[in-house]
Amino acid sequence: MAKNQVEFNGNGNVSFGENGSNGYFSEQENKYTYESVVATAEFLKKLVPFSPVVGIICGSGMGAYWNKGSLADSLQDKIVIPYEDIPNFPRSTVKGHAGALVFGYLSNVPVVCMKGRFHYYEGYPLWKCAMPVRVMKLLGANHLIATNAAGGLNPNFRVGDVMLVKDHINLMGFAGNNPLQGPNDERFGPRFPPMNQAYDKDLIKEAKNIAKEVGLGDNIHEGVYTCLGGPNFETVAELNMLKMLGADTVGMSTVHEVITAIHCNMTVLAFSLITNECITDYECRDNPNHEEVIDVGKMRENVLGKFVQRIVEHIAKTKNE
Repeated sequence: MAKNQVEFNGNGNVSFGENGSNGYFSEQENKYTYESVVATAEFLKKLVPFSPVVGIICGSGMGAYWNKGSLADSLQDKIVIPYEDIPNFPRSTVKGHAGALVFGYLSNVPVVCMKGRFHYYEGYPLWKCAMPVRVMKLLGANHLIATNAAGGLNPNFRVGDVMLVKDHINLMGFAGNNPLQGPNDERFGPRFPPMNQAYDKDLIKEAKNIAKEVGLGDNIHEGVYTCLGGPNFETVAELNMLKMLGADTVGMSTVHEVITAIHCNMTVLAFSLITNECITDYECRDNPNHEEVIDVGKMRENVLGKFVQRIVEHIAKTKNE
C-alpha cells in the first residue's frame, strides 16, 4: 500500500498507509482532480442509459438503510450500483447504511439517489464526503435534494416534524474545515462562491404547499440547520450555545454537500426529519441514541417519499416550462 493511502478491508475496517495516518487532512495532493471525478461519471454513464435530472441524498430519515419501502426502492427501472463497485468512491461504514447509487425514474423523471452518505466522523475529509455531488452534476443533475435526520433545538419542533432548511451555520468551516479547501479548479466552480442564497426560496415555498397536500401541513417548519463533526451527540452546554447562535436543528451532514452543490451551480433544497428533541436541561435524564433516529426514519419514510416525489415532479415541470 502506498504511503498515506487509506483502504477498506473486507470487514469494513480502515487500513492505513506506512506512517499510520491517512494524510487526508494535511496533504492536498490526495484531493480528487477534475479528471478523476469525470472518470467516475463516465464509468457510470456506461452503465446507465439516461441522465438524471435530480440528485437525491437519502439520509437516515429517507431510506439510507437496507429497509424496504424507501424512496430509492420505489424507483421505476432502477439500476443499483454499490459504492464499492464505483471507481474513486468511498464506502459507507455506518452500520445498516446501504451504500449504493440507485438510478431510476420517479414519476417519469430520471433521478439518482445516494442510498447512504459519507460522514466526517467515519474518517473521511469533507471534500471526499461531498465528492458524489460533483459526480451527480457531471451526470446531468442540476438540482439536489439533500435530506437528513436531525435533533430539534427549536422548542416548537416535535419528533417526526420536518424542517425545510432556509440557511445553515457551518461551524466546521469556522474552524477552517471546508470541502472547498485547497487549490480551486474553475471547472468545478469559482474560488469564492456566495452562500447567502444557498437554499432555493422558490423550491422552499413550493415544498410548503406540497407538504400540506401530502399530510405534513401541521408538521412542516422552516429554519436553520447546523452541522457538527460527530459522532458523539452534543453536550447540554454545546446545544445551548447553538441555540443562542440561532440554530433550529443540529446534525452531522448536509452542509458540506450543499456548499459543494452551490460551488458547481446546482439548485438546492434540503430538509431535516426531527428524530429527537435536543436535551438542553441538565436535570433531564433522557439519552439520545441512534436507534430512535432509525425508528423515526422508518415511521416517516412513506410520507417523505411522497413529499420528495411531488417536489421532483415540480422541478421537472418547471424545467420544461
